[in-house]
Amino acid sequence: MSLLDSIRQPSDLNGLTDAQLAVLSTEIRGFLVDRVSATGGHLGPNLGVVELTLALHRTFDSPRDAILWDTGHQSYVHKMVTGRSDQFESLRQTNGLSGYPSRAESDHDIIENSHASTALSYADGIAKAWALRGQLASGVKTGRHVVAVVGDGALTGGMAWEALNNIAGSDRQVIIVVNDNERSYAPTIGGLAHHLATLRTTDGYERFLNWGKRVVKRTPMVGGPTYDALHGLKKGVKDMVAPQGMFEDLGLKYIGPIPGHDIEALEFALDRAKSFNGPVIVHAITEKGHGYRPAELDEADRLHGIGVSHPATGKAVSASAPSWTSVFSDEIVKAGAIDEGVVAITAAMLAPTGLEAFAREYPTRTFDVGIAEQHAATSASGMAFAGLHPVVAVYATFINRAFDQVLFDAGMHRAGVTFVLDRAGITGPDGASHNGMWDMSLLAIVPDIRIAAPRDGQRLRDLFNEALAITDGPSVVRFPSGAVPADIEAVTAHGSIDVLREVDLDRPILVVAVGATAGVCLVAAELAAESGVEVRVVDPRWVAPVPQELVELVAQSSAVVTVEDNIRTGGVGSRLSQAARDAGVDIPMRDYGLPSEFLAHGKRGDVQSDAGLVPDQIAAFVIALRSGSLT
Repeated sequence: MSLLDSIRQPSDLNGLTDAQLAVLSTEIRGFLVDRVSATGGHLGPNLGVVELTLALHRTFDSPRDAILWDTGHQSYVHKMVTGRSDQFESLRQTNGLSGYPSRAESDHDIIENSHASTALSYADGIAKAWALRGQLASGVKTGRHVVAVVGDGALTGGMAWEALNNIAGSDRQVIIVVNDNERSYAPTIGGLAHHLATLRTTDGYERFLNWGKRVVKRTPMVGGPTYDALHGLKKGVKDMVAPQGMFEDLGLKYIGPIPGHDIEALEFALDRAKSFNGPVIVHAITEKGHGYRPAELDEADRLHGIGVSHPATGKAVSASAPSWTSVFSDEIVKAGAIDEGVVAITAAMLAPTGLEAFAREYPTRTFDVGIAEQHAATSASGMAFAGLHPVVAVYATFINRAFDQVLFDAGMHRAGVTFVLDRAGITGPDGASHNGMWDMSLLAIVPDIRIAAPRDGQRLRDLFNEALAITDGPSVVRFPSGAVPADIEAVTAHGSIDVLREVDLDRPILVVAVGATAGVCLVAAELAAESGVEVRVVDPRWVAPVPQELVELVAQSSAVVTVEDNIRTGGVGSRLSQAARDAGVDIPMRDYGLPSEFLAHGKRGDVQSDAGLVPDQIAAFVIALRSGSLT
């Protein structure tokens, strides 16, 4: 039996020797590469926190002590240590193991965060509550400890600094472990990154490493040559325990930098942190993708997130079809060549949002603001005021975090900013917080905002360029994840509305297909026709504000069904019904979309099916509407 097989709970780690811990670390990395390559998931971040996770669970008593992960995609090793290794074959699959912390899975999972920069606020709240109840540790090893593991990328988010301001202003013990790998998805940018880099290169850190070289062991590296593991670093830690610059100014104790792949050094530092009567930062230097040669050689994102891959190489098993993201990527490069006023903004996700090619062509016109969507929206509004046309590319789920800025800074100031929302609708494996299913409901509240939902690659190109021509207010172009479908050409048009399926009937049922639901709606229409129910299918292209031509088509119909990959509450269907009522149109109207609930993780197709966004269920809905059985 391997050492990993014997670890069913954190206490199983306590009796292991240094040599056994080194073996266990190697086994964990091999396990991660094997399992994550088979299912897809976040590989690089978890390879980088193996020793850190072991040290945390050997030092603290989870779940009595709260260990909070920010963001949660670095929690795979934590899941293994807390008894879930045998579930990894179902990682991110329907009804399987979540790719993030999950309260439903384990009491060791405190927060289910998969958005960055939140754990420090949660830690502050837990510490306040435990202090009021007399449970919080305070400069002693008794009592309960609150530990937040925060990546250096997450510290680029404003919410993290709001929390730090509150934590530093108290005498409550909160242990903040900064997992500093110089990266979020890609290399971390900004003033904080420069500050941490300075700490990494202090003389003290060099002395610390030199002292560690008294014991050098050779251990195997998964998929590559061997590497030197430095042990026995206790000597010299006392010279490293000193407040450093910015952290001292905030009133935070500081320990570090600590070599983040040395368990002995980490445990010593964490134990030392327990002795402080107040908040303390433990600064650990790790390497994203550590111990797996393909990840270490990948300078783009260190195999941050992978699909099904070959374990030996890290390469995808099959070549990916052209994606929605790649279509946008090509188009913004073309737009940049035509108009030098087009600039790109990313929130620490240059490659995932398709801006990498634009950055290569126009590096001075590309701005990575870190994990700071709020700042991105308002900075973009400033750029628009100064005569540029900014394109802010973020995942649809992350625009939620910048709603206030889109509303007042872009909307009220009528700033010509284009927000490009990738991964709109159901994304699937990453779970509830990554589904981009709120954007159309939230953003349509903004007065005069224009929202486009392309149905295919050609419409994405067209609508993106139409958005770039809008200079008197914000515009939005949103599209889903995955492969882009074949283009669907309109058979005719009604003003700005594309008619995708026409019928020779007086007052037919009208199906309004929003964006990428067009293909599903056309198949549903054919199924309905087989049951004798003929429907007209249209794509409005621009869904906010509600086009007047769409209201005219509603008035010409016997009933209307809208289909959208957004929540029904406040969605396109809801707004169309309101526009029809305002126009005095009184016919049966039904909106078909996603429920207002947090959808479980799983394969994208499975989640869509469970939500009813599949042709047979839509066809049944339309048929029931025609028969009058749908009330």
